[in-house]
Amino acid sequence: MSGVSYGGQAVLEGVMMRGPTVWSVAVRRPNGEMAEVTKPITSPMQRHRVWRLPVIRGVVALGESLAIGFRALAISANYAAQAEGERGEDGEVATEISRGQIIFSFVIAIGFALMLFKVGPALLTSWLPIDGTTWFVIVEGGIRVAVFVLYIVLIGLLPDLKRVFQYHGAEHKAINALEAGSELTPVNVQKYSLIHPRCGTAFLLWVMVIGIFVFALVGRPVWYWLVVSRVALLPVIAGLAYELIRYAGRHQANRVLMALLAPGLWLQRLTTRQPTLDQIEVSIRALEEVIRREQAETPGEERAGSKVEVMA
Repeated sequence: MSGVSYGGQAVLEGVMMRGPTVWSVAVRRPNGEMAEVTKPITSPMQRHRVWRLPVIRGVVALGESLAIGFRALAISANYAAQAEGERGEDGEVATEISRGQIIFSFVIAIGFALMLFKVGPALLTSWLPIDGTTWFVIVEGGIRVAVFVLYIVLIGLLPDLKRVFQYHGAEHKAINALEAGSELTPVNVQKYSLIHPRCGTAFLLWVMVIGIFVFALVGRPVWYWLVVSRVALLPVIAGLAYELIRYAGRHQANRVLMALLAPGLWLQRLTTRQPTLDQIEVSIRALEEVIRREQAETPGEERAGSKVEVMA
């Protein structure tokens, strides 16, 4: 694939897939038909080399993934809300969820995540009778990981999320099949693993683990600087975690590396489920459309950003 890596995420009754310059979301409509929306990606990593530097590219990739992911979720929610929705001028289904609602939901979700996984554990640890910076950051990191795992377990009990986790598994299987050079048919893709080293679940776990080492350099400041440091250093930690996940995706044959990353791979068992052939068909549709658009854009050429890898 000329160094190009593909990634994506599960959405409501569908899958979003993306490459360096295009993303596409395919959704199974209530009437059983498939709907699809494809959009270009105007990434700064394609235009300026500085944005492709190590660590910096991770911050940019995370921002892009969040923005595209929320838009894909909004599209899938619109299809779920409209059995026979009409398409607008931009090719998307007639919107019942406004852009303002999407932005509001984005802000609320990010704020909730920061409070639950970053600020909350830091403040809780600061109230414990712990002496010394080393034990402080270790306990804080342990609380953060425990909250994260418990959160995943609890949301996994919700019946409506079972299908989302199945589509997550379908997304991983399709990308694994593509990277193995196999034909993308539902029956063939079904044979592949639910697990992928570049998964966003593993990425989030490593954000928390790497944070232990980064926060150790900050020490144990007063509570208000403690909160500021946990939020302000998140881009740096995310950039480092991105490099680790990216490296792992390129060296899956390295048994030592895979052993070190095993916790992140095990965690994916909580966020993926075995998909049906119909669900895999949706993931293939999204992936093939991205590949088709990418190849049609620059036939026989390699894009400036083609070696930028995205999370699965």
